[in-house]
Amino acid sequence: MKNIIFIAAPATGKGTFSNMLMERYGYNHISTGDLLRNIVKTNTSLGNEVANVLKSGKLVEDELMFKIIKEKLNQMDLTKPFIIDGLPRNINQALYLNKLFDELNVNNYMAINLDLEYEVALKRALGRLSCLNCGATYNKFFEKFKPIKENICDKCGNVLDSRTDDNEESFKERFETYQKNVKPILDYYMNNNKLLKINTHEFTNEEIFDIIINAVK
Repeated sequence: MKNIIFIAAPATGKGTFSNMLMERYGYNHISTGDLLRNIVKTNTSLGNEVANVLKSGKLVEDELMFKIIKEKLNQMDLTKPFIIDGLPRNINQALYLNKLFDELNVNNYMAINLDLEYEVALKRALGRLSCLNCGATYNKFFEKFKPIKENICDKCGNVLDSRTDDNEESFKERFETYQKNVKPILDYYMNNNKLLKINTHEFTNEEIFDIIINAVK
């Protein structure tokens, strides 16, 4: 199975498909968002700095992201397939990631672009709920994605949590920043024959998952 780089705007399903890949095919998952939120929980000066950036909807500086992602990859068993979710967010990060992959002898990978309209992505973001215990995800605005019992995880019974950066102002900032930076990233992977683009509004989640699996096998 190929390693995967998910390139997508906020709330377009990166976490959902990452969980499906982990459960069914044993992928390791590197979520830059989760890594940053874990740093925030340390309540250190760095954690407070990252917290302020996340609340504003702006992006963490490249230098810090490079350090975090390199440390994470060095800790992993790279004989197992992995997913990178949330990076690259600009062409500089794409070039750095390629350099890092060369250093680690990682060449069996592809970039998958999940495309979604702004209004649908916004609704997904504002309704998003997650379980901090088992990682399951839900959405309070979409009937098929609601938990059976309000605010309680179906899988483990833990209380569900919403993200502090999931508000309309910060989401708009993140979405617009993504749209401004994404074209050169997609062009870069397309020119290197590493890109799969999926218009997610045209398919169900299971259909999208099948498309992904057929591409990475």
